[in-house]
Amino acid sequence: MLEESNLIKYVLLNHGVIAYVTDTVWGIGCLPESKIAVEKIYNLKGRDKKKPLILMSSEVYNLFPYIQRDIPKEAQKLIKENFPGAFTLVLPKSEMTPDFITSNMSTVGIRVPACPIFAEICELLPRKVLATTSANLSDQPPALTYEQAVEFIGYKVDLIVKDYGFKASGTPSSVVGVIDGKITVFRK
Repeated sequence: MLEESNLIKYVLLNHGVIAYVTDTVWGIGCLPESKIAVEKIYNLKGRDKKKPLILMSSEVYNLFPYIQRDIPKEAQKLIKENFPGAFTLVLPKSEMTPDFITSNMSTVGIRVPACPIFAEICELLPRKVLATTSANLSDQPPALTYEQAVEFIGYKVDLIVKDYGFKASGTPSSVVGVIDGKITVFRK
């Protein structure tokens, strides 16, 4: 159990933004329904509002309410082969996914990191999902360690969760979309 469990939950339930380790790079996130916290993320990073955030959880089924019900066979195969792991899948979103997360796009990226620390954070949350992006200022390299997270964005987020010895790989996730039955690779 994470030492700061109560603090993590308190911060997130009160429109806060946290930083945490994942299997790829350090991330920052908030509850997807908190427009206030999503705005904080865009502001603290200096992120272009046209760039959407993604949704991450410890289990793929927690993300299903945020995407359209009819998951294409191609997408089902990609989920089985790549989750959990360094893989983001872009699919048509459901009405539950706020436009302020997706920059008014009709799609949303979903990801299930292979990281026990992130999984424990998710278990503290009502829907077990965070709206996320990398822990860095826009156009700067993402944080790869706790120390870099503190240096890059520590003074801008509400809480940095300890890494408990878990190390990020340093390689961002692949990003693949399945729209109208077509697979598109956005980032390999």
